[in-house]
Amino acid sequence: MSYVINNGPRPVAPATRERVLAAIKELGYRPDRVAQAMASRRTDLIGMIVPDARQPFFAEMAHAVEQAAAERGKMVLVGNSDYRTERELHYLRAFLGMRVSGLILVSQGMNEQAAGEIEAWDARVVLLHERPEAIDDVAVVTDDIGGAQLATRHLLEHGHPYVACLGGVPTTPIVGDPVADHVEGWRRAMLEAGRSVEGRLFEAPYNRYDAYQLALKLLAGPDRPPAIFCSTDDQAFGVLRAARELRIDVPAELAVAGFDDVKEAALTDPPLTTVHSDRPAMARAAVDLVLDDSVRVNGSRRDRVRQFPSALVVRRSCGCH
Repeated sequence: MSYVINNGPRPVAPATRERVLAAIKELGYRPDRVAQAMASRRTDLIGMIVPDARQPFFAEMAHAVEQAAAERGKMVLVGNSDYRTERELHYLRAFLGMRVSGLILVSQGMNEQAAGEIEAWDARVVLLHERPEAIDDVAVVTDDIGGAQLATRHLLEHGHPYVACLGGVPTTPIVGDPVADHVEGWRRAMLEAGRSVEGRLFEAPYNRYDAYQLALKLLAGPDRPPAIFCSTDDQAFGVLRAARELRIDVPAELAVAGFDDVKEAALTDPPLTTVHSDRPAMARAAVDLVLDDSVRVNGSRRDRVRQFPSALVVRRSCGCH
């Protein structure tokens, strides 16, 4: 029976399989997942830790991971770190204690304590939306720097004298963080065009509500920028709301671009120009990497670090019709 339920490890003749399945149905048999986990030291669960599932990007990514895991017969447990290292470590320990098949981690920066927990449990971990600094260099990332360059160049091509940037918060890691890479892409595009970045980078929370408060002050000030590149779409939503409240016409008086291309970006007024990445493909790659030992052990660095390209999605907030 176990060979039929577990689809192996040995093949079962079709006729035998049909008889076993019929008996399972008649008896109402249900596998004991706890016993299976104790025997195999793994469950059918994948743990996923994100900074904040209320933000559209992480919500859409978690949903994509859940769909990809279901295709592999796995379920996903999601924990929110709230951008706090101790909270991330809490979920890391909790999920490892549940004997998950692996972890997909959107980390705030892999510290020594977290790396030690992973090594002690011999856990399969894939970093998602984050440059790998540890954990066997297994990661799924997008071209964050290149995407930010595309958006900034496009805004400059509209003839604006410069583009301001909403970056991250003071605790944003300088290296290895996607938002830091978005800022770096903005900086490179500005310098390539011969424009100064001095005084044009503004620290901003990642969510739309706090970004809105910051944008109200920035846009009402004497040095209102002609164009803004936001490191997240959520920040851009806050900027668009503040501009509407201040009666600033977007894009005639202010051009705006974001990063992530969440579904809401097409529904803002005006629709948001932003940077797109293939989240379903990234999710499938992350699930494959967390479950397939052969790639993790024998694969090349290119196999273990999957980078997906970024693409600019042009809508009306930048000034295009």
